[in-house]
Amino acid sequence: MDDIVNSAGRLDGSLQLPALLLIEPLTLTRTCIVNILRRELLGFHIVDIATTDDLNCVSGRDIRLVALSIGDRPVTDPAVEDDLALLVDCCPGASVALLSKRDDEPIAVAAMRRGVRGFFPSSLPIEVVVAGLRLVLAGGVYRPLPVIGLAGTGGLEQSCSRALASSYLVNGAEKSVAEMSPVDFTPREQQVLAELELGLPNKVIAAKLSLSENTVKMHVQHIMRKCAARNRTQAVLRWSDWRSIHGPDSDTGASSPS
Repeated sequence: MDDIVNSAGRLDGSLQLPALLLIEPLTLTRTCIVNILRRELLGFHIVDIATTDDLNCVSGRDIRLVALSIGDRPVTDPAVEDDLALLVDCCPGASVALLSKRDDEPIAVAAMRRGVRGFFPSSLPIEVVVAGLRLVLAGGVYRPLPVIGLAGTGGLEQSCSRALASSYLVNGAEKSVAEMSPVDFTPREQQVLAELELGLPNKVIAAKLSLSENTVKMHVQHIMRKCAARNRTQAVLRWSDWRSIHGPDSDTGASSPS
């Protein structure tokens, strides 16, 4: 009798928590993700279903975020668009994140244009996905850096190194990555670089390093300038490739903390 009462109490307690809904057709994948999210997002009840056909089971729940797996389908697939429209009707107060097997930049752009708040390719490390989901739950938007050619299973950081072009322009002259001089990064800039390599947005980096978003933005600008990069993606790729040539322990000439 006590077991029944305790089980009922736990069920009632979970019903009072805000919920994150995972929609994933593959049972093994769904179970693994659910176990991780239940461990990492303690303030939320994790609900999982196989398809949007089962949405009736979450009726009346306070769904804050829906993570919808779209496999290798594009966002423009009619079935995906139907699922997104259904989620708007059934979970009007929830943010929507997409889990995709593809890293294509056009898919991420198409998702954001349809109001999706998070785009998570399967190549991302799990810690980045959890941090991104936390950002979306906090009202932010998450998408990985727009890197081309991230196919593979090594995760975003390893893929960045493989995707780097072999040359770049400085003052109009083409130089090879091998000719880059060691960059005089401060210790703080090195910390920010490490987070950029994980594909984290400024808001998450600021929280992890106990900095303001404006300070992180300033450091990113300094890093881009020192790498002669037009954007953060290019800076990360150039630095990653330089380290792959010269070794991870190469002297960066770090100065005092900023």
